[in-house]
Amino acid sequence: MAAIPEEANGRARLLVKDEGILAGVELAREIFAHFDSQIEFIPKLSDGSSIRKGDVAFVVQGKARSILSTERLVLNCMQRMSGIATLTNRLVKHVEGTGVKLMDTRKTTPNFRFPEKWAVWIGGGKNHRLGLYDMIMLKDNHVDLAGGIEKAIIQTKEYLRALNQSLTIEIETRNLAEVDEVLRVGGVDIIMLDNMTPDAMREAVKRIGGRYKTEASGGITEETIREIALCGVDYISVGALTHSVKSLDLSLKMF
Repeated sequence: MAAIPEEANGRARLLVKDEGILAGVELAREIFAHFDSQIEFIPKLSDGSSIRKGDVAFVVQGKARSILSTERLVLNCMQRMSGIATLTNRLVKHVEGTGVKLMDTRKTTPNFRFPEKWAVWIGGGKNHRLGLYDMIMLKDNHVDLAGGIEKAIIQTKEYLRALNQSLTIEIETRNLAEVDEVLRVGGVDIIMLDNMTPDAMREAVKRIGGRYKTEASGGITEETIREIALCGVDYISVGALTHSVKSLDLSLKMF
């Protein structure tokens, strides 16, 4: 507002300065439209596109003040989303052919969960629950405070029955003994195998025998993910998709 005349118009393009998977194009469109409905948005690439240095993701034209006012928000969102989509896509390729689905977690940035999970989806991953409201996950703390696996499951089923609600129930197990107890009690939909060795996971999957879906979680890296996928689990969740990702380098330049 200080430097640019109110009547000035301009054009800008989103320049890619990195390699990876593009994410946030549609969010950028919404940001520009929300701030100034007269801005013209011309996409050149779509969400999920493979990108390299020198590519142009989109062009915008309209009031120069509006473009400059929205520039940083658009870049911050797209850089982070593209970083998440890039890492997700790389890990998805590591588990190709195994039948495993890669999932995110709730280890997200406060007030930015939806765009981060959107980016995981763009990168080829699967969204886990969005919050505490759309699925029940009985983690180690819940089990311990409830007085054990059996009590945690029974009390959860009674809670849902009292509210006349039907939600997916997942329970975390830390060892084969806990897996066996869940199999004895029943009443869940997914069994999480948390921080288990590949050998323990293979044995757990064998004991479960397809009666419940299985999820591997805890400390999974790019180096270990394929070995874990080959253990026979249905899902692998990786918190690093959203809590340890490196943003891609993007720039908005007037021309």
